[in-house]
Amino acid sequence: MIRLVVYLLVLALVAFGIAWLADRPGAVVIDWQGWQVETSILVAASALLALLAAVILLWTLLRLIVRSPDTIAHSWRNRRRNRGWSAVTRGLVAVGSGDAVGARRAANDAQRLLGEEPLSKLLAAQAAQLSGDAAGAEAVFRSMTETPGTRLLGLRGLHVEARRRGDQSAALQAAEEAARHEPGLAWAADAVIEARCLNGDFAGALAMLEREAAHGALDRATHRRRRAVLLAAQAQALELSDPAGARDKAQEAARLAPTLVPAADIAGRLLGAAGDVRKAAKIIEAAYAATPHPDLADAYLHLRPGDASRERLKRVRTLTAHQPAHPESAMALARAALDAQDFDVARTALAPLMVSPTQRACLLMAELEAGEHGDVGKAREWTARAVRAQRDPAWVADGVVAEAWGPISPVSGRLDAFEWKLPPGLATTPMLENEAERVKLAIAAAIESRPPAAEGPVVDLGPAGASPTLAPASPVQSTPVSANPMLEPEEKAKPEKVVAKASPQPAMATPVVAMPHLPDDPGPGAPFADEPGAVPRGPYM
Repeated sequence: MIRLVVYLLVLALVAFGIAWLADRPGAVVIDWQGWQVETSILVAASALLALLAAVILLWTLLRLIVRSPDTIAHSWRNRRRNRGWSAVTRGLVAVGSGDAVGARRAANDAQRLLGEEPLSKLLAAQAAQLSGDAAGAEAVFRSMTETPGTRLLGLRGLHVEARRRGDQSAALQAAEEAARHEPGLAWAADAVIEARCLNGDFAGALAMLEREAAHGALDRATHRRRRAVLLAAQAQALELSDPAGARDKAQEAARLAPTLVPAADIAGRLLGAAGDVRKAAKIIEAAYAATPHPDLADAYLHLRPGDASRERLKRVRTLTAHQPAHPESAMALARAALDAQDFDVARTALAPLMVSPTQRACLLMAELEAGEHGDVGKAREWTARAVRAQRDPAWVADGVVAEAWGPISPVSGRLDAFEWKLPPGLATTPMLENEAERVKLAIAAAIESRPPAAEGPVVDLGPAGASPTLAPASPVQSTPVSANPMLEPEEKAKPEKVVAKASPQPAMATPVVAMPHLPDDPGPGAPFADEPGAVPRGPYM
């Protein structure tokens, strides 16, 4: 549109000029070397314009002739370059579709046509990876590190290849070099942090995290959370060797992430051991209100070492008031009540969970039955129900269930990977095994507390009509048998010694349900650990 307006303006100016000259007649006379040329102003102006156009045309032709070799070469290079980019496109499509042969062919064409272009090198490396040529891919990535523009890309490729072949040292070296050139590079910083956490160097991991945050690679919330995780891991490592230092780091972690359960757990336990019960209770209550967890309940119960079980039961009511309807609160209250032998409170606390009890709830009920009434049968019944009950949450990272929280995943090395959730496809968890041990102890205690069975005399029955003889069960304390027992003689039968036998009961056909054994269940037909003839077993057999 603008170009059309310009053309119209130029045309209007030319027309105006011609009209202006036509309205003002005159003559132009040229007298040179005996030649005299006379014409009008309009013709002279037209001739001048034609001469100027001819000069411009001649100059353009001369330039085109002079520059034609360069123009032809440039056109050839552009054509070759376009073919190279087309090969790159074909190669990337082949890599994405899994065509190793097509990717390798396109990579060769791209390198031949484009030379040292970064994308052609990347395509060559990816084609080598797709073909399973790890050495070829590593060689391409190593050549990329020699060029400043592709150094970070080459280091990333070397890092990936080293991790793929299990060389953690080479992977860490590539990540550290990349982080040195570009501290804000997320993958490099994360790889260094994960490697240092794996080696227990949490101080070095914290330093790398602060360097990454200083270059603007992390937002404020992510930085606070990751710092809290690393501080909690550091406190966990220092808890036995340096309780004071671990306490300070756990407190800072709990301040940065109040809902981080391990930080609140460690801070609460260490503050309670140091005598600062009020601050410890405040930290645990804040974490429990957001994420009810058995570790928090246990730490809250033992804030004051040496407290009586009744005092702990009273204290746990304060904690569970923050989440009164949560199943974890009911189980925490039941656990404290069982320790205090307040069985009514324990039964009342567990009652709402009996609609759909979890494995821990079943084991708590088993312990309750064994402790309150000494009913070993019901205790074992609840133990068997735990096998088929719903699972309880556990610490899970990348599908792996761990007994305790950790800062990184044992599978991928990812920071802050552990979550408190239902474990996938497992019949038992470490926490369930701990509860099962309590049930075993409760059942054993119930069996030991049973009074010995009263033993009576043994009557030896002789022939019909004979006087019975008494055989006392104990030579010290014998109980006389009342008067002569009357036995009906057998009709037309030879007297012989009779041995009393229990009449067999008809067997009832019951369905057989295959299920995994709990630690307390020795298996079909085998005696329990507390019965005679039991074979010694391991803790989880």
